Amino acid sequence: MVRATASSQADLKVRLYVCTIVLASSCLIGAQSGVQSFDRPEPGGRSPRNADYEIDVRLDHAARTLEGRETIRWRNISNRPTAELQFHLYWNAWRDAESTWLRERQLAGASTPPRDDAWGSSDVTAVRVRQPDGVVVDLTSRQRFIAPDDGNAADRTVMAVALPFDVQPNETTEIEVEWHSKIPRPFARTGYINDYYFVAQWFPKLGVLEDRGWNTHQFHAATEFYSDYGVYDVRITVPRGFVVGASGREVQRTDNADGTTTHRYRAEDVHDVAWTASPRFVDVRQAFEHPTLPRVEMRLLLQPEHAGQEARHFAATEAALRYYGEWFGPYPYDHLTIVDPAYQSGSGGMEYPTLFTAGARWIAPERVTQPESVTIHEAGHQFWYAIVGSNEFEHAWLDEGLNTFSTARVLEAIDHPNHLAARYFGGFVPWVFRDIRQSRATDGNRLPGYRDNAEADVPATPTWRYWPGTATAITYNKTALWLHTLERHLGWPTLQRIMATYFDRWKFRHPEPADFFAVVNEVSGQDLTWFFDQAFRSSNVFDYGVQDLASTRVGEGYRTSVVVRRFGEAAFPVDVVTRFRDGHQITERWDGLDRRVVYVYERPEQAVSAQVDPERVLLLDVNYTNNSRTVEPRAGEAAWKWSLKWLGWLQDLMLTYAFFV
Repeated sequence: MVRATASSQADLKVRLYVCTIVLASSCLIGAQSGVQSFDRPEPGGRSPRNADYEIDVRLDHAARTLEGRETIRWRNISNRPTAELQFHLYWNAWRDAESTWLRERQLAGASTPPRDDAWGSSDVTAVRVRQPDGVVVDLTSRQRFIAPDDGNAADRTVMAVALPFDVQPNETTEIEVEWHSKIPRPFARTGYINDYYFVAQWFPKLGVLEDRGWNTHQFHAATEFYSDYGVYDVRITVPRGFVVGASGREVQRTDNADGTTTHRYRAEDVHDVAWTASPRFVDVRQAFEHPTLPRVEMRLLLQPEHAGQEARHFAATEAALRYYGEWFGPYPYDHLTIVDPAYQSGSGGMEYPTLFTAGARWIAPERVTQPESVTIHEAGHQFWYAIVGSNEFEHAWLDEGLNTFSTARVLEAIDHPNHLAARYFGGFVPWVFRDIRQSRATDGNRLPGYRDNAEADVPATPTWRYWPGTATAITYNKTALWLHTLERHLGWPTLQRIMATYFDRWKFRHPEPADFFAVVNEVSGQDLTWFFDQAFRSSNVFDYGVQDLASTRVGEGYRTSVVVRRFGEAAFPVDVVTRFRDGHQITERWDGLDRRVVYVYERPEQAVSAQVDPERVLLLDVNYTNNSRTVEPRAGEAAWKWSLKWLGWLQDLMLTYAFFV
């Protein structure tokens, strides 16, 4: 998911294709029955498949509601029995202002109350369970709401149901649930705007029973989701003429006598399903082909006003499938749906298994990475979120942080221009500053949020306990920066093997942070606990600088003293480079442990400058401005350079405004 604008060289340029609208040629249309069937090969099971869902849902477009029923076949894969089931009811986060989600949003500074028609809700109207003797019992009266995280009695995002029997380890039970939901105007990438719907976290979903007990957190403003893998068979009934996209593949389409159409989707080895519907979508398809990676059919549901941007969406998705596949492991599904969200829908930049939302603009200049950066990032979530089933309530960095790092590497590989663009007149008219090329998230001083929030939370804190508003800086940015630091410290080939090993070992499973760190130590052949103790288990900051530089004449030569200092609490080995007027330079390797170290040189030439970490290996350094000193200040050159640039930009801006006036 993208909470803030994602930061944006290899020899291969991603090919751009001009796409046309096509209909799936494999559709067999039943002339009398109104049924279309889509025959597709079914892949073998890759996951435990312990939470299978059969869901029927009907959209009432006029009332903005859903009516649903589901059958869940759940197998207890923990080592403990349970006499209770726990469900997520995410949409109750928008039932009223007293939910934990909205309280946390207020703490984060979101003071604007929702519109009167924005509220959403989810009401379970029936719960039935099949007992071991085969008898189905009604447990509707046993449902109750619990608040395991904060005790908020007003929060209704977790429902518990007591069972009349124990489900033992490796036993399977069958649960039937019926519910009614009011669809919100956009909240958290979910809801409707006009005739566009993006429907996510929309059905009563079981939590994850671990050896420690149920892991079913309330819905928090700064966290996302966690659930078990299974097979989903979903029937979605919408008004006829609506184009539907969903996780999985469409296997059947039925026109009903009441003017609706039922779209049946099947998704295997996934831990969630989301869907979208709108009569305005332009349905475009293209195949990802690669000599060593599996073929993937890409489906783009495009807003008509964004016609002409098809090639950019596909090229960015191909880049993610190619580089993530080559570096970490192949994408295992043969389909992927890209949703171009409607204007003001609030659903852009979000990921679900085999489906994600991108983020385009009506006017999208070629020299900026929109929609490329968001598209690559969300396609990348298919690897670190959909395939590797991280617990995003507790360890969101295992998805968001790894993916932010991976996104930056792909953007570097395709070498797409990433110039600064400002937007005017309500955000519609862009102006590209061709003189400013933005960072790809590899520069700690430019990655948004980290420098100002480096001490906001200890990254090892469960994500749902982060102070509202700090998740992006810690989960996304700090993680990406320490991964880039490891890349420069260990070398890309080693870090690439680390991430490929982690991906292969934990795909379709639920890893913990310790599992990732164990792979790092194993593959690198080093015990890097000292680094993770500081970068992950601490909020201490890294900050190295040159405290003093003096080079004075002594006899026929010069005595140069360089004082370098560790200003922050965290320590990391760094290089200290001193340069002299004759072009000679001396490099010292400092372990970075002491508060200060002094280097003294007796040389015939005067020193020119001293610099700590000149290669910028330590991208977690919160202040690069103190990393170097010169014997003679050269501020005048910089001032002239930037004043001239600013004058040029000001002139361009004034000419632009004059044109529109």
